[in-house]
Amino acid sequence: MSDHVDGPRQIGDPPADLTDLFAFTSPENPAHTVVAANAFPSAGVTAMFSNAVDYSIVIRRVTVAGRGEGSKFQPAGPEYRFSCRFDALERGADGKGPIQRGTCTCPSGQTVPLVVNDEKGASTPDGVYRVFAGLRSDPFFLAWAPAVLKKLPNLLQHDNVLAIVVEFDTARVLQPDKGPLFGVIAETKPSAGTRSPIGMEPPRLDWVGRPEQTNMRLNNPAMEGADDLRDLWNQQTPFAIAPDLEPLFRERLVESLTNWDMRDGRADWTPSATRSAANVYLDDFLLLDVSKPINDTSFLEIEKSTLHDKPYQTGGGRTVDANVIDIMITWMVNNDREFLQGGAAQATKLGLKTFPYEAPPNEQLQTVMSTVDLAAAPGEVWNVIGKFGGEWHPLIARVQLIGEGIGQLRRIELKDGKEIVERLDSINNAARSYTYTSISGVGVSAYTGVLAVQPKSAGCSVEWKVQYLADGQPDFVVRTIISTLQKTGFEALTKRFGAAT
Repeated sequence: MSDHVDGPRQIGDPPADLTDLFAFTSPENPAHTVVAANAFPSAGVTAMFSNAVDYSIVIRRVTVAGRGEGSKFQPAGPEYRFSCRFDALERGADGKGPIQRGTCTCPSGQTVPLVVNDEKGASTPDGVYRVFAGLRSDPFFLAWAPAVLKKLPNLLQHDNVLAIVVEFDTARVLQPDKGPLFGVIAETKPSAGTRSPIGMEPPRLDWVGRPEQTNMRLNNPAMEGADDLRDLWNQQTPFAIAPDLEPLFRERLVESLTNWDMRDGRADWTPSATRSAANVYLDDFLLLDVSKPINDTSFLEIEKSTLHDKPYQTGGGRTVDANVIDIMITWMVNNDREFLQGGAAQATKLGLKTFPYEAPPNEQLQTVMSTVDLAAAPGEVWNVIGKFGGEWHPLIARVQLIGEGIGQLRRIELKDGKEIVERLDSINNAARSYTYTSISGVGVSAYTGVLAVQPKSAGCSVEWKVQYLADGQPDFVVRTIISTLQKTGFEALTKRFGAAT
């Protein structure tokens, strides 16, 4: 998923896991450029930046050093680095939630003090730089099962990320008269002074240039048995891949792009064109020409035109609403012969036309509800499922009850080994219903369930309703867990009591 969870290491350190990178002309002010880096995939509403990580966006001037089959983009000159560090949480005043502060250091050396989640962001006194940091709706969307090229709904629907958005005066910062073409990357590194209790800290935790370099090209999901190179790639220095490792990465890119080309059973790329594209992808940075127009479809136009030995017409870049997955899959699978549209045309929320450009976070409760009509009296069914223990459910291996009455906990061990802890919030035996809250085990920050039995015709109807906010894993994963529990449980009840006729 773009750069989400792009390697074994990132699974254990979500705040340092970069998910996306954007670079575009400000819709508010054409004289300004915006760069944005996102981190922490499937961030919950309480997610905060790590205070042991430096979050940086780096820009370098680039020249076109070759065209056609010899296409190459050569970075040169000094870097323009925006580096953000964040403090430990502060206790909020008057019972409010905790506060996190940070500082972004700009290429000029100026610093911008930040309060995380302040919608206005903060600016330097001269107005050259403006910075926002905080929770936003994930602007990336993936509506394919990439391994089999099957259309799906957006797999990141309702997900959030932590975003760092920087807007700056293009002319004063980048001096485009010296050359308007730039490469952009984002990286996370251990903060200076931090030490690992075991061994040495890695020089780099994660970095991203073009989307899907790691998860779809270096680790092509259709290439079973291939070594996972993502952690090795993430240790490389952006703009300067280690020369001794270039052949390894280049050959993997060639193999992967060849595989993508044949995903529809038809070869649309010649071997030489595939190798040329692999060389371009090896120069992994987001290309941006600040002198040309950038729009939702200009992503990759600079690379494609250069490979075709033609002058590029747009500023490339990547806007918040760019449909990068379909653009990339179409190019890799059929060389732009026919546009391939996935199962969704946009992210959960469209971007904003005003600062900070990424949409506000998804904070609305999601609902999963199932019902089943049974050929048994309400009381008969309630006598089985109305006990908070839940032993009736076929996916449960064992249950331990802690305490009694309201506030009672149940520690559920599922047959697959997972453990879930839930608390009884209310119970009404006369109305045959109870409500409960998830404490741990599902990956949520808010979760309330209601199980109820009502008379219906000669039998009864059972309703199981859950409301939740995903936290730390994608909404679709939480929804799948809940719907599987409901479906399997109701199938068992139907087998036991019979379906209403």
